[in-house]
Amino acid sequence: MKRIFIFILAMFLLIVPGCSSSDKNEYKRYSDSIFDTFDTLVRVVAYTRSEEEFRQFFDTIHSRLQELHILFDIYNEYEGINNIKTINDNAGIRPIRVEQEIIDLIIFSKEWSERTGGSVNIALGPVLKIWHAYREEALYNPENAALPPADLLTEALEYSDLDKVLVDLDQMTVYLPDRGMSLDVGAVAKGFALDLVASEIVNEGLLSAIISAGGNIRTIGKPLDQARERWGIGVQDPDASIVGGSEKLLDIIYLSTGSVDTSGDYQRYYMVGDKIVHHLIDPQTMMPAEHYRAVTVVAATSGIADFMSTALFLVPFEASIALAKSIDNFEAMWIMPDGEVRTTAGMKKLLESHGATNQEINKVSEEPSS
Repeated sequence: MKRIFIFILAMFLLIVPGCSSSDKNEYKRYSDSIFDTFDTLVRVVAYTRSEEEFRQFFDTIHSRLQELHILFDIYNEYEGINNIKTINDNAGIRPIRVEQEIIDLIIFSKEWSERTGGSVNIALGPVLKIWHAYREEALYNPENAALPPADLLTEALEYSDLDKVLVDLDQMTVYLPDRGMSLDVGAVAKGFALDLVASEIVNEGLLSAIISAGGNIRTIGKPLDQARERWGIGVQDPDASIVGGSEKLLDIIYLSTGSVDTSGDYQRYYMVGDKIVHHLIDPQTMMPAEHYRAVTVVAATSGIADFMSTALFLVPFEASIALAKSIDNFEAMWIMPDGEVRTTAGMKKLLESHGATNQEINKVSEEPSS
């Protein structure tokens, strides 16, 4: 999983505080938070006719996220449940029968890995496992902070062939044929889960909501407050996140139904001397990519947004922007190492800094969007 610490300062995308709904509006704004899924804070904001209705939707979202967290977990076992860890533990031993959600997640990841030239590879588990161990050691014992040896990473890379991940649709099994193989779905699992939850909760009747899970944002409909047509999603300044723990916003993205996701060098990292060593590992070099401070994307689904924010972060700018332009209904923003902000043409139209304010959309409201 993208194990983002539950510090608000580590979150890149923040929902901008909103105004209360009018007493004349039958829909009112309610919110609550979840702390026990996907190792991050999940916040749900929704417009419903009553608090009772909100609680029903919220409890359904919470329960479903817990189920998906268990299925996609690579660290923990659960009695009577085959999850990603079960697949990894049985590498080179036997195929594991799994739930449809895991099959769908792996197929999605394989398809998008091929589409992006392998820049994101869920079979890179052996390499990422080494980085995870070094990061954990550095966080608990900073005096021991170090980079993994290149030969250790090279050896692990031999077991990261995504084509060897065997999915049997008839038997509903997943098999890793080499004992050294393991899956790491951190670049896609959270966004994929948000899509499943959003689709299911819409089918149950929820019309207006925004679900924030760390750097992953999934919106449903528009805010039903009789004032706005789009949600405003704050993009935090990466320097403020690391240096001061501030919630200083770099810009605000306005959109209705869709997804926003960010990959950044400050979300999960440790220090070796004065150097930031983050968690986004380039499969080609097996080292943290250093092309950008952060990449924020807007996409139709959270699965695509989650996967693509990482994919764009891991390749140089020319390749990154070409990849972004190859996807329909997709926009991106890159924060370069020197702080320069670059965007696709469509992203500019969504940013407050380029005029996409709530007042432009609807003159009735003069308060900030939520």
